Amino acid sequence: MNPNTDLSRRRLLRLLGASPMLPIGAGSLGAMLAGCGGGDDSPVATTPVNPAPPVATLSSVSFGSMGAPTLSDAAAMATTSVGSTMTVAFSDSSKLDFKLSYTPFFITGDLVPNGNGGTILAGGYYDINNKPIVDATVAGKERQFFSDSPDGTSLLTVPNAKVAGVKGNTVFAVVQFEYTTWAQDGKTDMYGKLPSPIAVLTLDQDPANGKLTLVKYHNVDTSGANGLWITCGASLSPWGTHLSSEEYEPNAFTAALDAQFKAFSKNLYGDETRANPYNYGHLPEVTVNADGTASIKKHYCLGRISHELVQVMGDKRTVLMGDDATNSGYFVFVADREKDLSSGTLYVAKVGAGFSLDPAAAAAPLSWIKLGSATSDEIRALAASLKATDIMDVKTTDPQDASYTKVAANGRTEWLKLKPGMEKAAAFLETHRYAALVGASMGFTKMEGTTVNLKDKIAYSALQNCQSAMVAGNALNVTGNGISIPKAVNAGAVMMLNLKGGQKDTAGNAINSEWMPMDTKALLVGEDIPADALGNTANPNKVGNPDNLKFSEKMRTLFIGEDSSQHVNNFLWAYNVDTRQLSRLLSVPAGGESTGLHAVDDINGWTYIMSNFQHAGDWGGIHAGVKTTLDPLIRANYKDKFGAAVGYLTGELTQFRLAKV
Repeated sequence: MNPNTDLSRRRLLRLLGASPMLPIGAGSLGAMLAGCGGGDDSPVATTPVNPAPPVATLSSVSFGSMGAPTLSDAAAMATTSVGSTMTVAFSDSSKLDFKLSYTPFFITGDLVPNGNGGTILAGGYYDINNKPIVDATVAGKERQFFSDSPDGTSLLTVPNAKVAGVKGNTVFAVVQFEYTTWAQDGKTDMYGKLPSPIAVLTLDQDPANGKLTLVKYHNVDTSGANGLWITCGASLSPWGTHLSSEEYEPNAFTAALDAQFKAFSKNLYGDETRANPYNYGHLPEVTVNADGTASIKKHYCLGRISHELVQVMGDKRTVLMGDDATNSGYFVFVADREKDLSSGTLYVAKVGAGFSLDPAAAAAPLSWIKLGSATSDEIRALAASLKATDIMDVKTTDPQDASYTKVAANGRTEWLKLKPGMEKAAAFLETHRYAALVGASMGFTKMEGTTVNLKDKIAYSALQNCQSAMVAGNALNVTGNGISIPKAVNAGAVMMLNLKGGQKDTAGNAINSEWMPMDTKALLVGEDIPADALGNTANPNKVGNPDNLKFSEKMRTLFIGEDSSQHVNNFLWAYNVDTRQLSRLLSVPAGGESTGLHAVDDINGWTYIMSNFQHAGDWGGIHAGVKTTLDPLIRANYKDKFGAAVGYLTGELTQFRLAKV
C-alpha cells in the first residue's frame, strides 16, 4: 500500500469526524474509502513519506440550490423531489461535497411494525379509549381513518434505550398528525373533527452510515390529556421532550353550536356534548421512554392561544410561542424552574414605533405586558369549573354600553366586559381576548414557527402572510397598536428578534429572563407577483408563506418550510445567516405543505434534516394549469391523495478535495 494513499484516507476520516455528516447513501462511503486505500484495518506505514497534516476544523456549511420543478418534469412536481447539494468547508480550505436526497420512513396509511410482531396503521386515529375511529362514508369499504397531514417531528435519543429489533443505535422520532382533510368518500370534510394522534417511531441507526430504519411504531395514549386538538408544529425541548401544539383554539362561547367541535367530541368521546373547549388550545409535552413508548401531559399555563411551533431559549425556561391566528401576538412564557413548564409567568408584547417589512429598516422595539402567573394545575381546575360566560361577556355587535371595550380578536370585532375577579381565568383561558383587552399588539396574521440562534441571541418568527389585521385601514387593524403596513404582503415574511435580559414589564416589574425579545425586524420577505406561466402568485425564487422554522447552530443555517397557497409546489429552504445565501433544498408534491421540519446537528455523529409534507394535491386556483396533469400522478403516488410522507434528507458523498482550492 502506498503510504501517501493511507495518509489521504486517514485525513479524510478526520475530516468526516469534524463535519456535520448527513446519513450516507448505501455503499458510497465504503466505496470512497476503498478508493483511498482500504478499510479501517488497513496497515499504517511505519515511516510515512510526509508527516500527518494537522486536524482541520469545520469552517462553514453551504447548500447548493435546486431549481423549482416545472411541467417539463411532471413526475418531480408530483413527489418530494430533491436536486440540492451540501458543501462542508474546513479551516485548511479542503471541502466535502454531498448530493442530497429524500428517504421516507412510511406513507401514512401503510401498515408498519408495532414492535410486537404485528402491524399498526401509520397515522391512524383513535378515540378516548384507544379504539380505532372508523371511516364508514363508503358502504362496504369501512376502514380506520388515517391522516394525510403529518406535521411536527422531533428526533431524539433516550439514555439506556432498549427496543427489540434494533441492531445499531436506538433513535426515536416523535411524529404528530395534524388532521385529515377528507373522508374516503371525497366529500365529507374532516378538518378538525378527529382527535390528533401522536406516534413514537423507534429507529435503528446504522453506525456505519447513519441510515435510520423503522422497527417500531407506537401510538401514544392521549386520553390523560383529554385527547389532542389540531396538533401543528413542534420542537424538541433542551431537556429532550417533544413540545407539541394545539392551534386555532375552539371558541368557548360558540362551541356548543359549532358543527366542527361537536363532531370532534363525537369522534373522541362518542358524545358530541362531552368535550370541554377549555381543554384545547394548550401545549402538550411528550416524554419518550426507553422502550419506545411515551407519556403525555398538557400544560395549561402557557396561554390558550393558537399554539404553533414554540421554542425554548438557552436558559431552559423562556418560551417564545408561535400564534397562528388573525389578530395574533408575540407571547412569551417564563417558567419558574428550568426544564419544567408546569408553572410560570405569561407575557404579551406591545410593538413600538417603526414596525416595517423592509429588511433595511430599523427594528421596532418591544415592551411586555404581564398577563399573569399560574400553575398548570390551577388553570386546569379553572377550565373544568368555569363556563365562558363566567369569565367575560362577549358581544358581536356594539352594545352601546361604555362598560364594554371594542377589540379585534381571532379575526373578529368584538365588545368585551370582564367579570369581576376573573383576570387570571381570562389571561390563561381567554388569552387572545384578554390580551386585546389590556392593550397588547394583537395585529399579526398567522404567526407560525419560531426558532432560536443561541450564539447570536436572535429568535426567528414566521408570518405565513401579512394581510388583513396588519394592513392600515383594514377593519381588523387596530389603530395605535404598532402593527400597520401600507399594503398586504400575502407571501409573508420571516422576522428576527434580538434577545436580552434586564427588561421590565409595562408595570415596571423586572422580568426574570435573559432571553426576552427586545425588538423585531424583517429578515426575509416574500414577493407577490402576477400569476406566472406555471400559476405561482409569489416569486418562486423567494420564500413564500413561511411556516416551519428550525435553526442549526453547527451549520449556521435557518431552515424554512412553506405553507403556501401562492407557490404551485411548496419548498424547504436553507438560509445561511452569515453569507445570507438562500437555497432551495427540496420541493414537496404540488398542493402539499412542507411540514415536520427538524434540524438535528448531531446524533451519534450524524446530522439529520427531518421533513414531511401534508395534503398533496389539495388544489387551489393557482393549480388550474397543472391539476389535470398532476392529479393522476399524485393519486398514484400517495394512496389516492389520502397518504403523505414522513422522512428525512440523506446525503451521498459525491467527491472530496484534500488539496487547497
